[in-house]
Amino acid sequence: MSTTYEPDVAVVGAGTAGCYAAATAAAAGVDTVVVERKTESEAGHIACGDALKGADAFPDVIPKSQIQPAFTNTGVDHGRFEIPAEDTVLEIPVPGELAVIDRLEYGRRLIDGAESVGAQFHYDTVVQDVQQDENGRVTGLRGKRDGDVVTYDAEVVIDAAGALSILQDKADLRSATFDTNVSFQQFCSAYREIVEVPEPVEYDDALVFKPTERAAGYLWYFPRTETEINAGLGFQMTEEPMKLVDDLKRDLKNRAEFAGATVKDKLGAALPTRRPYDSAVAPGFLAAGDAAGHVNPTTGGGIAGAAYAATYAAEQAVDAISDGDVSEAALWEYNERVMDHFGARYAGLDVYNVLSTAVDVDNLMGLLASLPGEKLAEALYSGKASMGLGLKLRTAVESFGYWQQILDFYRTKRVAEDLIDHYGRYPADPDQFAGWQNTRDALMEDVYDVTGADPKY
Repeated sequence: MSTTYEPDVAVVGAGTAGCYAAATAAAAGVDTVVVERKTESEAGHIACGDALKGADAFPDVIPKSQIQPAFTNTGVDHGRFEIPAEDTVLEIPVPGELAVIDRLEYGRRLIDGAESVGAQFHYDTVVQDVQQDENGRVTGLRGKRDGDVVTYDAEVVIDAAGALSILQDKADLRSATFDTNVSFQQFCSAYREIVEVPEPVEYDDALVFKPTERAAGYLWYFPRTETEINAGLGFQMTEEPMKLVDDLKRDLKNRAEFAGATVKDKLGAALPTRRPYDSAVAPGFLAAGDAAGHVNPTTGGGIAGAAYAATYAAEQAVDAISDGDVSEAALWEYNERVMDHFGARYAGLDVYNVLSTAVDVDNLMGLLASLPGEKLAEALYSGKASMGLGLKLRTAVESFGYWQQILDFYRTKRVAEDLIDHYGRYPADPDQFAGWQNTRDALMEDVYDVTGADPKY
């Protein structure tokens, strides 16, 4: 049996990006279907650190009041970096509104918000192929539901299917600007458990980070409440694989607050720790969220980027459909809006992710322990930081023994800022794209020279 649907917009994936895209398109009066592989009861159940930043400024197509009941801890206001090799704890302020959430409740509320403005959700539907016409324009999807073939003929497809999306494997995007310079090594493998502890933790106002025994990996302990902790870890896929479950259990066993704890949920995932896609558009096709690398590569935080990017993608799709032109050029402004809002900053932060793959983990932790917390916060969240003379002198004294690492860090900072400035000149149309990429690639060579890292792209 085969069933064909003909929505104007087909969105793949019911996560943050999928829901914001669907809500935006549906609210504009466009017939919108979300295709989701999970069951209705499981949709929204996604592996995540559960930290949510800046929800007060999220797109209002799904009002904050809709998702706020999923905020279980709004008292967190800083990062707490545990550095065992230095026998120290580094406190770093986190700017802006911050909360830890119940990710399943949050996911369900996003779905409800999108449905309330007219988006339809088709669950239990596994996308197997992408349809394209003879000119390469994406015209829809084909999949399976309950053993039957389902087809979606759509004016625009929005890929919100997450990291290493199957849509990008199935579609032939070689003639478009869409970024195909993507490999598994630019991603992180992660695992998390929701753990109930018998007594309140002392860090219920903080996001706790701890390095793993290798570079480019860390453990986290994010308090949903004072007794319910999202505990997890991840590692960059350029590194030797970790035994995620065993490594997490070993660390939990060595932490006194987890004695007698109960595991309530466990889940793993892959997420991008790379720069945003150079271009996330092709004729009839846009990608948003993890499917387009819209994640802070130093922290793995992807909810905000997904919400904004998906909104921009859907707005562009609605305009293109209204104009009767869904070509790459007609969708191009989406790329510009992403780069202008957060893409440039994330590309600069990716430089520090590159650096982390090339340094000794003990030296890196020693360096972090010697730097002022407020300036680390600037670097982590803006990609840039400045220091006055007095602070520089104090840092120089406190960082004795790490001066070479300090020099490497500030050289890295300079090339990161050069890269951010270049992203600020993102081209206004596809014709200028190749030249922009060539200049960016030359700047990346400077990044590799300064950091000593192997090329990432």
